[in-house]
Amino acid sequence: MTSEFAGYRPEQFPVVLEFWPVQPAGWAFGIWGAIYIWLILGAIWGLLNAPQDEHWQRMRPPLLISLCLGMFWIAAANAAPILATVMIFAIAATAVLAMLRAGTDTPVWQVRPVALYAGWLTAATGVGAGVVLGGYGVLSGQAAALVMLVAVLVVALIVQSLRPAEWAYPLAVIWALCGVISANASSSNLTVILLSASGIVALALGYALRRSTPSPRKKIL
Repeated sequence: MTSEFAGYRPEQFPVVLEFWPVQPAGWAFGIWGAIYIWLILGAIWGLLNAPQDEHWQRMRPPLLISLCLGMFWIAAANAAPILATVMIFAIAATAVLAMLRAGTDTPVWQVRPVALYAGWLTAATGVGAGVVLGGYGVLSGQAAALVMLVAVLVVALIVQSLRPAEWAYPLAVIWALCGVISANASSSNLTVILLSASGIVALALGYALRRSTPSPRKKIL
């Protein structure tokens, strides 16, 4: 019921920037189709097969909050970027909490679609904040990109360490970073490209080295 969203538009901000280095190429936003189809299928599976399962029940409240807020996010992003940025922090935080609470008995239907969702939101939160910082003149577009990309990578690596065996979370962040590299390739923005590439390597190595480590989520949540 809203217009499409493939990134913020320059005319939405008082400081008009034709290009935000932090924002992925438009094609990267297509991941939402895979995320929502997988979440819907997982929800149906859980309803039919695990309506009272402990891990499903603990995951459902934060996921519900995240998705309910997310219903209105595109409308907010097209109308009020600052509001949308505040919203996406809450959407991402509750998505990550849902992922950390999810069980591992049926990962393809429970933790994995939520992890893909949480991973993309982790990146999207940094992107949204970076665009707003540049669009309102708090930082230059380049500085905002570097600051927020570092922040995304730090948060992503911390979250990844809490679910080291789950590949869908880092995959979604890597997808976003590939989109950032693609967006910056035409301008030869080597600083942003190299930082994004370093993040991809770090996340891939983090998964490869820690995937067999037991998750500590039961101890912290």
